[in-house]
Amino acid sequence: MKNNILKVHPNDNIIAALQDLRIGQQVAINGHSIVLLEDIPTKHKFAERDFVVGDEITMYGVRIGRATRLIPAGVRISRENVVHDSENYSVGKRYADWHLPDVSRFKKRNFNGFYRSDGKVGTRNYWLVVPLVFCENRNIEVVRDAMLEPLGYLTGQHFSVDVAKLLQLYGSGAGEGELLSADIIRDAAEVQRSRPFPNVDGIKFLTHDGGCGGTRQDSEALCRLLAGYILNSNVAGATVLSLGCQHAQIDLLKSALDAFDPKHGKSVYFLEQQKSKSERDFIADAVRQTFVGLAQANQTERRPAPLSKLVVGLECGGSDGFSGISANPALGYASDMLAALGGTTILSEFPELNAVEQNLIDRCTTDEIAEKFAHLMRSYSQRAQEVGSGFDMNPSPGNIRDGLITDAMKSAGAAKKGGTSPVTDVLDYTEQVTRPGLTLLCTPGNDVESTTAEVGSGANLVVFTTGLGTPTGNPIAPVVKMATNTTLARRMADIIDIDAGTIISGEDTIESKGEELFELLIKVANGELQTHAERLGQDDFIPWKRGVSL
Repeated sequence: MKNNILKVHPNDNIIAALQDLRIGQQVAINGHSIVLLEDIPTKHKFAERDFVVGDEITMYGVRIGRATRLIPAGVRISRENVVHDSENYSVGKRYADWHLPDVSRFKKRNFNGFYRSDGKVGTRNYWLVVPLVFCENRNIEVVRDAMLEPLGYLTGQHFSVDVAKLLQLYGSGAGEGELLSADIIRDAAEVQRSRPFPNVDGIKFLTHDGGCGGTRQDSEALCRLLAGYILNSNVAGATVLSLGCQHAQIDLLKSALDAFDPKHGKSVYFLEQQKSKSERDFIADAVRQTFVGLAQANQTERRPAPLSKLVVGLECGGSDGFSGISANPALGYASDMLAALGGTTILSEFPELNAVEQNLIDRCTTDEIAEKFAHLMRSYSQRAQEVGSGFDMNPSPGNIRDGLITDAMKSAGAAKKGGTSPVTDVLDYTEQVTRPGLTLLCTPGNDVESTTAEVGSGANLVVFTTGLGTPTGNPIAPVVKMATNTTLARRMADIIDIDAGTIISGEDTIESKGEELFELLIKVANGELQTHAERLGQDDFIPWKRGVSL
């Protein structure tokens, strides 16, 4: 994109600024010129023609809003002159306009993964320790503190904060200015204990605020989510801590495990505190059983596996005006590559599929799948409206500042993560991936809730695109962070794994960046490369309480 402006789709009537544009500047598009009537910041859009009140505003080839006042050509599109609007959708004649990518050089490629008895292959080998109710969170933390360091699994300790220095300065009479400017960051010594279980990548301890109180449905959903994590290909087995009296009973979790896969073959240890002699005995039992589980998990070694065993979650967060132009389309191309190789990708965040429902319905491979998607979208939208928070309220203040002014604009760009491949399945929250190809999963647009759900449904890798920067990770699935712009990639280099801003600068195409991302995913899946989120120990886990969350 060696230009200062971009018309994303031939049917669009607004133009994106790829760099700061100034009032009075003349820009050329499709054989005619436009004189800008105000400054247009990078990532924002301006009118290609004059709009009157009620005119449709179109980007990515779909309606993303309507004009609320007269907008002359060359004026910035903003919340002051445009309101959210999107097209209606229905299930009818479908088509799959799939531009099959050339994957010939990847057909014989493998990754080294961990085979499970159910035929799945993991990119990591973890043991889980999980609570069935928030009352057990403290016990989870006690077990974690007891086990991580002596077993060599302490992560994220790359620097320390020297509070003692602040105390010393304060005691010597230092003023506010000296305290605020004190150098208190110290690089931590990289002392890595030897790991007695070298084939186990770590022990992951999940905590949450659910399992009791709230609705019974939320506790049931939590048990299904935890079952999905236990059965994820990146997990060897689990230790489950229960209080005993909560809604989320052990039997509920066992039922979910059996419903998902009655022959999963994984070791799962259940402990109930109210049946234990004492808290000390309860903790000791949890540590002993987890240790035995680690010894079992260590017997599994990496072996070559086809790329079709990869299940990649497609996620975005901290989106900006370049998300739908650089990182998301590049991820979409990589998604199409994996689909062409027989692998699986998961596109979630249903509030951020608003405005592209028809395109996704048309790509569904059966009427049943299309009807399920339409039903889930309408139900979600209705629930949101009933509590006074419709999809139109989805863009965050940061999104808006960076040029994403309506949910439809944000959604049309976010959906680019799913490429062009056919939709082979549609899942409700916590349902499990069973078919190769592109799957749509009903989740909120909230970054962590959505990422948590993708992994709970089977993702063994996640790609997370971001334009503003976010440190989100996941306990059991490596999360690859892809920046939409080079400025972010350089400023937050400690959390960004790959830069898609080179598409904006013209150094890369969407296809070349998609292939670069695909190569990176293979390295991460192999275990030869650790993502920044893994290195920093960013183990974010938030179950979705099925009330409305955008």
